Amino acid sequence: IRFELQTKAVVSTQSTGARGPKKHLKRLNAPKKWMLDKLSGKFAPKPSAGPHKMRESMPMIVVVRNKLKYALTYNETKKVTMSRSIKVDGKVRTDMMFPIGFQDVITIERTGEFFRMLFDVKGRFLIHRIKKEEAAYKLCGVKSLSTAAKGIPILVTHDGRTIRYPDPLIKVHDTIKLDIESGKIVDHIKFEPGNLAYITGGQNCGRIGIITHKEKHPGSFDIVHVKDSVGHSFATRLSNVFPIGRGKQAWISLPRGKGVRLTIAEERDRKLAAKAKEM
Repeated sequence: IRFELQTKAVVSTQSTGARGPKKHLKRLNAPKKWMLDKLSGKFAPKPSAGPHKMRESMPMIVVVRNKLKYALTYNETKKVTMSRSIKVDGKVRTDMMFPIGFQDVITIERTGEFFRMLFDVKGRFLIHRIKKEEAAYKLCGVKSLSTAAKGIPILVTHDGRTIRYPDPLIKVHDTIKLDIESGKIVDHIKFEPGNLAYITGGQNCGRIGIITHKEKHPGSFDIVHVKDSVGHSFATRLSNVFPIGRGKQAWISLPRGKGVRLTIAEERDRKLAAKAKEM
């Protein structure tokens, strides 16, 4: 007698684990540079997949509702974005969760306002107001150079753009000046000592200074030394340095303070001096 043991697979209708990408973000796990309060809910808006990484960008709803104060609630923000009144880098974006990252240009034509996403000296996202002339271009960091099909040279930028037939003089870690309307390279900045740079990551995120020299560490991270406008020197990884100008002349308007980080004592003295003037 032959006995066969048959087992039936029980299929559960409830998901017991992760299925695909996570669609939620707990508020306490949201990047601190968004400056969200802890008590306004359990969850935070999670950026959609886009040109920037999740923790290196800010969703459009945080910009419109929390920063610019053009809406008070989720539904109001949805009405603003669905009215097709907000452009990011010259393109209308209706997705409230669209990620806006470093150097992105935000255009609100109805109010005639233009903004550029930068960092303040404490590493937090800063929505910097700019003029219409400056909103016509943006700076993009060069992440890689390669050859596509049929031997076509291509360049990949920090915001996910692929540009064909770049200038042969452009190398990795350089910065290109991109015309937003045409999508073409107008000019470029070499990564070399003596040029002005913006720090986009690490403990010195948001600081601005002149590149002094670079240390090569085979098998580890290359280190770049930078000196700000008041003479303070600091070091950071090569990947955190973003050239923004030739010599001391920046190609974009800089936020208040010009990227100089004050010590706690200097901040205190400045606040006390401002209070004394008011009195």
